[in-house]
Amino acid sequence: MDRVDSSPSSGAPSTGAVGGRADDYAAAPLLNCLLREVAEPLASPGDLRVHRLPSGRLLRVRAGRRPAGPEVCAAGTWRRVGHSELVKLVAEELRRHTGLPGGDLPAEMIDSRDAVAALLTARAGATAPADPYLRSEQSLIGGHPYHPAPKARGGGPVASWLPYAPEAHARFPLVLLGVREDQVAEEGDTRALDALGSAPPGYRLLPAHPWQLDLVGRELAEAFADGRLLRLGTTAFDTWPTAAIRTVYEPRRDLFLKFSLDVRITNDIRRLWRHDLHRLRRTDTAARHALAAMGPTAAWLSDRGYRTAAFAFEELAVLVRDGLRGHLLPGATPLLAAGLAEGFDGSPLASAPEPAAWWEAYLRQVVPPVLTAFDDHGVVLEAHLQNTLVAVDAAGTPVQVLYRDAEGAKLLPEVTRAAGWERLVYCLVVNHLSEIAAALAEHHPGLDPWPAARRELARHDLPEVPALLTSPTLPGKTNLLLRWTGADGADARYLPLPNPLAGG
Repeated sequence: MDRVDSSPSSGAPSTGAVGGRADDYAAAPLLNCLLREVAEPLASPGDLRVHRLPSGRLLRVRAGRRPAGPEVCAAGTWRRVGHSELVKLVAEELRRHTGLPGGDLPAEMIDSRDAVAALLTARAGATAPADPYLRSEQSLIGGHPYHPAPKARGGGPVASWLPYAPEAHARFPLVLLGVREDQVAEEGDTRALDALGSAPPGYRLLPAHPWQLDLVGRELAEAFADGRLLRLGTTAFDTWPTAAIRTVYEPRRDLFLKFSLDVRITNDIRRLWRHDLHRLRRTDTAARHALAAMGPTAAWLSDRGYRTAAFAFEELAVLVRDGLRGHLLPGATPLLAAGLAEGFDGSPLASAPEPAAWWEAYLRQVVPPVLTAFDDHGVVLEAHLQNTLVAVDAAGTPVQVLYRDAEGAKLLPEVTRAAGWERLVYCLVVNHLSEIAAALAEHHPGLDPWPAARRELARHDLPEVPALLTSPTLPGKTNLLLRWTGADGADARYLPLPNPLAGG
């Protein structure tokens, strides 16, 4: 397997074929956000859609789930807008709309585009993993389709992050640290960490993500100097970064490890925050019990425990997560739902010979566990595309679902039932089912996926379901406005979107 070239020559081309593809990749989610959150759609038959922006300017795009070819109307003439000009246009419109300057977001939009160009260049010289599961995790060149800067990597030089980028088919060893025993902080089952190497007497083993260690290394100089922390080399094996970037998988040990990463990825700095770690056992236990009650076709990848250093609690935290093999049905192959939506070589979504039957099987797996966990157990799973693995049989038919990420799950009554339901509908229907449905319809023209979705949801006797199936709108998260106004990443804000479930 080829390693990623992290030399400066792997930087972000601004022109040429790769530059043009990067512009298109970066423009699509930015346009999705702009059109969803602040633009007014106008009557526009055909493949082109016209919208009025807050300034009164008209913007025209080629229709589709990934809008393209943006044009603005000036003096009655439509003029194409490139990515850099689109960023300026979005900034101008949002300043007018909100009265706020937007902080670093325009720079993040440019960084996201440049990151895509670097990823495309590196990917062209790398070898995709043979394992379809890893291939699905490492497929997200476009990423979140409704975020203005989904691939921003903190503004650092390409060489600082490219060796750890899943989208470039990276793999790498972990750094092994020794933490003096009296400085270890841990909770839950962390025994898997001790099997990654060996620590000298009086120390405990602590793996570290090399990118994170580069980011926080200066803060740890005193701990290295006084012996609270030792460098013990690296693991004798590589790990594979998954779509979450800071979560890695080691296939032979069947082990997931999730690290802190002091980089803003989409809406948040991706640290393992102290308050989340302290509530982890309660949330994970509730989710694990809820999914276990549903039988083998639904599974929860448990966040078993964490270990860190007391003097760098969040910076060096590592979370141990269940592997796959203890949960999978015999012969089933797990695939990341986000990868199914974006597409990867060998995806069964694209090649399903009977797409309607495939979609019904998909719905039968992913919908019931989320609704049952909510209604019977008071657990709000964050069932979005990146937290969902769908396992398929040898024919590519969905036969099992595996959910993950206790950090994102919520419990009732810590949140109200109404707030939990809104979050559930956004994650499951708007973020997840809508994207899979759109991808399926794109690959299989003529298929209407929403009648089957209505039937599946209607099978469940929750008091909220009838309103969901008749409401004219669904809650859509406003990632562009959230970032522009500097709101906390966990402070979700929603606006009404047309509800495709109400169409029949």
